[in-house]
Amino acid sequence: MHRLRTCAARLRPLTASQAAQTVGQQRPITVASPGGTRTFQPIRCYSAPVASEPFLNGTSSNYVEEMYYAWLENPKSVHKSWDVFFRNANAGAPPGAAYQSPLGLSAASGLVAPQLSSLVGAQPNVEKLVEDHLAVQSLIRAYQVMGHHNALLDPLGISCVNFDDAPVNTGFQDVGFYGLDETDLDKVFRLPTTTFIGGSESALPLKEIIRRLEMAYCQHIGVEFMFINDLEQCQWIRQKFETPGVMQFTLEEKRTLLAPALTCFENVIMGMPHRGRLNVLANVIRKELEQIFCQFDSKLEAADEGSGDVKYHLGMYHRRINRVTDRNITLSLVANPSHLEAVDPVVQGKTKAEQFYCGDNDGNRVMSILLHGDAAFAGQGIVYETFHLSDLPSYTTHGTVHVVVNNQIGFTTDPRMARSSPYPTDVARVVNAPIFHVNADDPEAVIYVCKVAAEWRATFHKDVVVDLVCYRRMGHNEMDEPMFTQPLMYKQIKKQKPVLQKYAEKLIAEGAVSRQEYEEEIAKYDKICEEAYARSKDEKILHIKHWLDSPWPGFFTLDGQPKSMSCPSTGLTEENLNHIGQIASTVPVEDFTIHGGLSRILKGRAEMIRNRTVDWALGEYMAFGSLLKEGIHIRLSGQDVERGTFSHRHHVLHDQNVDKRICIPMNHLSPDQAPYTVCNSSLSEYGVLGFELGFAMASPNALILWEAQFGDFHNTAQCIIDQFICPGQAKWVRQNGIVLLLPHGMEGMGPEHSSARPERFLQMCNDDPDVMPNITEDFAVRQLYDCNWIVVNCSSPGNYFHVLRRQILLPFRKPLIIFTPKSLLRHPEARASFDEMLPGTHFQRLIPEGGSAVERPEEVKRLIFCTGKVYYELTKERKNRGMEGSVAIARIEQLSPFPFDQVKAESERFSNADLVWCQEEHKNQGYYDYVKPRIRTTIQRAKPVWYAGREPAAAPATGNKNTHLMELRRFLDTAFDLDAFKDQE
Repeated sequence: MHRLRTCAARLRPLTASQAAQTVGQQRPITVASPGGTRTFQPIRCYSAPVASEPFLNGTSSNYVEEMYYAWLENPKSVHKSWDVFFRNANAGAPPGAAYQSPLGLSAASGLVAPQLSSLVGAQPNVEKLVEDHLAVQSLIRAYQVMGHHNALLDPLGISCVNFDDAPVNTGFQDVGFYGLDETDLDKVFRLPTTTFIGGSESALPLKEIIRRLEMAYCQHIGVEFMFINDLEQCQWIRQKFETPGVMQFTLEEKRTLLAPALTCFENVIMGMPHRGRLNVLANVIRKELEQIFCQFDSKLEAADEGSGDVKYHLGMYHRRINRVTDRNITLSLVANPSHLEAVDPVVQGKTKAEQFYCGDNDGNRVMSILLHGDAAFAGQGIVYETFHLSDLPSYTTHGTVHVVVNNQIGFTTDPRMARSSPYPTDVARVVNAPIFHVNADDPEAVIYVCKVAAEWRATFHKDVVVDLVCYRRMGHNEMDEPMFTQPLMYKQIKKQKPVLQKYAEKLIAEGAVSRQEYEEEIAKYDKICEEAYARSKDEKILHIKHWLDSPWPGFFTLDGQPKSMSCPSTGLTEENLNHIGQIASTVPVEDFTIHGGLSRILKGRAEMIRNRTVDWALGEYMAFGSLLKEGIHIRLSGQDVERGTFSHRHHVLHDQNVDKRICIPMNHLSPDQAPYTVCNSSLSEYGVLGFELGFAMASPNALILWEAQFGDFHNTAQCIIDQFICPGQAKWVRQNGIVLLLPHGMEGMGPEHSSARPERFLQMCNDDPDVMPNITEDFAVRQLYDCNWIVVNCSSPGNYFHVLRRQILLPFRKPLIIFTPKSLLRHPEARASFDEMLPGTHFQRLIPEGGSAVERPEEVKRLIFCTGKVYYELTKERKNRGMEGSVAIARIEQLSPFPFDQVKAESERFSNADLVWCQEEHKNQGYYDYVKPRIRTTIQRAKPVWYAGREPAAAPATGNKNTHLMELRRFLDTAFDLDAFKDQE
């Protein structure tokens, strides 16, 4: 185990002068402990002398304080030596003098110091007595702080981790007894309030103190908790592990091995890696064994659409009777990719959602359990991100039980190459989570630790970690040969009896079970498996939907299909628009002082409402407010979303005179509205996006949005996008309606504040660019149903309003990717009339040319297709050139699924025009490579599709404003030069 080289910083029970007196006088002490006789070599653990160091420091003060209060109540209740000490101190003697022998006090003090002979028996002087008691208290604290380093945790007994190349400790050598020696072993010492080893006894002999501390901290359980800065929590843990006999099981308990104390919960949501997953599915979730065996039959044909996934990634949802409480309990195992730990925030988000929907504000009914591998827990940064969500108001799940399956190896990598910390669990210390290390070859210790972990979570509603120190009997997978890289470890593993066999032999020896009972139980389980395997042979089809981890009862038909293939109008009545606008432009609570600048913004909103128009922020407000009034919960999360990165949203108002007093006007729409949750997140993309994805899994009747501070930053969450959002339905038959808001636009802000990388999202769309689909009456909705996600770049706040409402009114759910604007937030032309948002209106997948070019379409020489902000730059340039009649501009608002029908209609309307795709992004980025083949397919390749935009580049944008403007001028010239492409024909 890791050798702690210095302990003076934590353990300093003596003054500098006392330490100096005891250094060099410490001798080895031999004590009989449960594991046999141990010899202790006290280390010289002291700091340089400090003359001003107080006698009562953090280590000793609790004990002395206890004695002092007892003395105040009744001086005779404490030993005479303490009576003298406290009388001297109360008389004004400083600590350095108060603990001197009473004989040394001056007669002028007015105190009559008793002679040593008057003390009980041959008592030492007060100084020695105090020193010895403080030394014992320090010894107890040393076990509490560092006992886990000497616990017998490794079932293989090889203790392969030793970080400082020093000999591995075999005894508790890191903390000395500070002057105690073998002559003190039989002395009785009063126990401080910071330990429970005494049980009902208040004093014990030193050797019994050591024995009990060894039992509590140095056997098969190692406890890390003294870094927790809460005394109540530390005392709770001490009581659970120090109380004598607390880990003893009855014979009946040993027969059944009690399940962890999760009986008070109605819903448990789990996430885990692949190792041990089938075991959890079968024995915890209670997945039908025949369905598991079917996954091993490569001849079965998949019955559901999509790619499916390997059996070690599939999730499951099961509701069954809890035999302890006789109540229903729901168990969910969330599907996950091979990307280890990526599922952690997803589980937390789903847990938070389930708590929210059932009104579980304290986490008493719904909880999460996360299983981890040792290498991934230490190595993957998402673990740290997820931990830091654990106590944030809008993200806490009120405690998670983390179980680390510590195989002491990561594929082929030893721990000494896999981490820089002593344990794989050290990351949990940052949130004051207690860590319980346990030898996994001791089932009783494992069960006890798991019970304590569950009780901790139920009591304190905080995270806790169980570190199962075990081993991997086979290789990393079915074909792996571990002897290549860990020959000595696997020689030992081959000698190791399986845990079941070892524990069965122990119980048989104790008389808890007979060998016949054990063999009958094994035979019974084997028979269950054999019968299930035989039934699996009768299956003809492999159903992926049988492995759904988040069903939505009532949302689909019984066979899992949408109830319709249509979408109603997403418009609102004028009365509704006015009501929401009034809330958006006022402060709905009294005596609330807002910032002067915000007052001007609210007045501007009120003016827009009077003029029946909306800008981008107000269009969003209309969409959110209307859905809330219809009973749809909305959750908007991300960095700075409450105000908005660009100071446009202001959904949370702050009183300028009262600290932390806020108002969320959108929660004042109507008495029966759904709640609106808007929350600034931690500075995390990977963890927070995963969390919101998990939240969106829980219910289809909620609009869950994650907004990036800038679209550029979404790529730190690429794993969630690539492995969950994009292919989630194809792999796991699981729909999800999460919305990603990604600010995007070339505005001279440099390469990290310009591009949400639309090319990446479009590349992952699953439609075929070379196939013209059949245009049917329900084509627009059917396209949405068939796609893996929806990608839009709205140029109008009215269209943004509609696409948000459509996301909920659709009869199914798909992820929605929205490239949102920056400069358009305040652009005077980026406005929408109420007329575009009234009943009967819809989201426009393509906004056609609506100017003078439509009057004589045959005279139009060029049709420019574009998307997003560049439309306003094109129209401005067209007007400046006087080319409104010769150049038509059409905006493709929905990029995927591609609006083949509307692009076809617009192309045919301007049949004499050449076709140009114009974008502000570089040619190898943006949309060009996606739209070009689809436009060509639409027009049956009758014409070329020319390009007007920035040249190819490695970076998304320039950091030089002048270069930015030159690039803009160049591609605008290309777009409106009607002869620009003649030499390329």
